[in-house]
Amino acid sequence: MKKMNARQMMLCMAGSVMCSVGVMGCYPLVPAYFAALYLERVSGPVLLGMMYIGMFVFMPTAAAVKYAVALVVVMGAIRLVEWANEGCPSYMAGSMAAIITMILSVAGGLLEWKDQPGILAAALEGAFILGAVILFNRALHMILHWGRKAGVPERPDGGREERLLGYAESFQGLSQVFHSMSAAHQNGAAEELGQIQNELTGKICASCDACAVCWERDPAPLYGALSGILSAIWNGETPGEEKKQELVQYCRHSSDMVEEAVRVFERVSLNRAWYQRLVENREVIAEQLDAMAYIMQDCAREEKILDVGERHVLSEIQYRAKEQGIVVEELHLIEAVDGRIRIDAVLKSRLGGCVAVKTFLTLSGAVLGKKLRTTADARTFIAKEPFRFLIYEDTAYRSVQGIARVKKDEAKISGDNFSFLELERGEMLLGLSDGMGSGSSACKESEMVLDLVERFLEAGFSLETAIRMMNSAMVMKGENDIYSTLDLCMVNLYSGMARLYKVGAAAAFIRREDEVECIASENLPVGARAHLDAKPREIQLNDGDFIVMVTDGVLEYLHVPKPEETMREMILSIKTNNPGILAKKIMDRVMLFTGGRAQDDMTVLAACIWKKA
Repeated sequence: MKKMNARQMMLCMAGSVMCSVGVMGCYPLVPAYFAALYLERVSGPVLLGMMYIGMFVFMPTAAAVKYAVALVVVMGAIRLVEWANEGCPSYMAGSMAAIITMILSVAGGLLEWKDQPGILAAALEGAFILGAVILFNRALHMILHWGRKAGVPERPDGGREERLLGYAESFQGLSQVFHSMSAAHQNGAAEELGQIQNELTGKICASCDACAVCWERDPAPLYGALSGILSAIWNGETPGEEKKQELVQYCRHSSDMVEEAVRVFERVSLNRAWYQRLVENREVIAEQLDAMAYIMQDCAREEKILDVGERHVLSEIQYRAKEQGIVVEELHLIEAVDGRIRIDAVLKSRLGGCVAVKTFLTLSGAVLGKKLRTTADARTFIAKEPFRFLIYEDTAYRSVQGIARVKKDEAKISGDNFSFLELERGEMLLGLSDGMGSGSSACKESEMVLDLVERFLEAGFSLETAIRMMNSAMVMKGENDIYSTLDLCMVNLYSGMARLYKVGAAAAFIRREDEVECIASENLPVGARAHLDAKPREIQLNDGDFIVMVTDGVLEYLHVPKPEETMREMILSIKTNNPGILAKKIMDRVMLFTGGRAQDDMTVLAACIWKKA
């Protein structure tokens, strides 16, 4: 026997009392209440037993027999519908209870049972039962689920946002310290040059008898001559004969002075190289601290759980899910930082069969007045085992992508890599990276760049933070001055707004109905410097717009004065709505310009967005 809680037991006992309410020899509350409560998965034998006790206590024998048979048939009919459809809506259960009761009433009259209602009374009773089942089922559903708390613990409140913002300020303060240390080093060149001059004069002039004669004159001519030679060596130049002759006039140890200056500068250059590396590492650390501060500020903006304020909405979703044979074990309504609604639900099928997730999306969307979608890797069916589903507002746009690639002549592996990544938050990333050179080393480098960006985005970071963190990692890695370009386009599939980030990358193109816009930028490639100044270019995309991204090998070997203009005309002349065909035709025409040869790796990436119906 199914285990029952106290609330269910009390409702079953209330069913006995319902048997005492009769009108014109009819007891319509009995089948109506039974069908409504049985739909809530209350134990059938217990409910039936309680109703039988009430019937044989309060009803005439003939009526008790009729309604006893009616309840058994109603229970069987509901089970049959649930077995066939995984659920039984209340209107269907009410219709079956009404028809069964009417048939038994008419049959009782024909058999001349005692105290049987007439045909008109039976018809009115059936109509009453139909409406009562629908009303009772909603009321009983609210009673059984009233006050239930979500299975996920509430998020702690106590000053979490303030603490995270405090941590963010601390990290920003540390970042400023590292930036100021680097600035102090850059501004200290003149001071360092003076220290070198003092070291030279201390070694050469201290043991010279004419030291007082050379340096105590005001002004000392030796100071200007020595400064000229030191400045030339500092700037990596060879001191000219004029400067050497000028030094000979004022110093009899001029040759020793120059030789010692060269030795000192060799040592200083080595120290400067190491210190410059230290400064670069400080810049990297400062960038990472800034990124951590940004992440903490982003985490401080918590999502809102709407369970309490939208309790009636959750109850309606549970009620409609129950009618479709879906058991909702947990249900949470969450408002994201961008104001969009998300549902976090643990679902299972009511009778152990399979129910399409689309059914739950449809009924939930009807309650919320929104179109909904699940994640790309979510299950398509609700099974008997509970499973957690994350459900988001559906996007307004969808995207299709295409790619065309050609390897460098005689190369086995292309140094170009690309990425198509659709995020759960309703954004799509188009990525293209060109590793320096060609072959496996360039391929590994460009693949690493895109892989790092994808990992940071999937972890929940913004694209700006992902780019900065990736660049910091590549600067720290920096081997043999191997760098990669990075061309990224993040499209918001809700609004159609695109943000393009170009880091040392070739121009990109936006094709609309009768025009093509060229988007170019001049930046150093990834990993070339600690501070990456990559400002996004924002463009509003509309239904049917294309995005075309190419690596520099495509434009450089067109062998025309203005390759961007040539590419723009080329894209505009190709009439197709298929991104794959567009990318392939662009590559075919580029190969005509190069005579069929590929002097570098070439990749064309195309994507189009369409508005959903």
